[in-house]
Amino acid sequence: MGGPPSATHQTHILYVTPEKKDLGVLVNEKLNMTWQCVLAAQKANHILGCIKRTVTSRSREGILPLYSTLMRPHLEYCVQLWGLQHKKDMDLLEQVQRRATKMIRGLEHLCYEDRLRELRLFSLEKRRLRGDLIEAFQYLKEAYKKSGEGLFKRAWSDRTRGKLCTRKKFFCMRVVRDWKRLSREVVDSPSLEVFKARLDGALGYLV
Repeated sequence: MGGPPSATHQTHILYVTPEKKDLGVLVNEKLNMTWQCVLAAQKANHILGCIKRTVTSRSREGILPLYSTLMRPHLEYCVQLWGLQHKKDMDLLEQVQRRATKMIRGLEHLCYEDRLRELRLFSLEKRRLRGDLIEAFQYLKEAYKKSGEGLFKRAWSDRTRGKLCTRKKFFCMRVVRDWKRLSREVVDSPSLEVFKARLDGALGYLV
């Protein structure tokens, strides 16, 4: 007892890491999501490189489905949780979509905004906004059928609509400003399908 460990004992060294992964999302102790953005961009860029090396067609019919099904999910996985806080992180993700759309034959010389218009796509920033608003609509439709109000508190008036939440920088705070900018017609949609259609019109979504 009390002696040095024998040669058969293995030494295990524990390291302290500033980031931890939970349900596939990388976050640090300050709830900064920069490393999650880096990880998502790396995965999507790796797939883009594989597409460039293995797919000869550069038509929109070939590239766009590959981007939408193989790359974009990495850029948007659970994004309502790790909502971006810094412009550099937003630009990092947007750059992936810029590269993907520039691959398409005939669009190489167009600016990014014109490529999106031609391809009938949202920017990733606008897709995140759309996703936030859809999540808020679904939550509110379900939550207000119950007695508790949960994340949001309604404050209806003739002049504005408000919802209060104490968690700054999180989904329930991000979505408030943009939700209040929606028209009553959009907010009062009778179903999710109708809400999406009206929301797309409000956001100028090309369908």
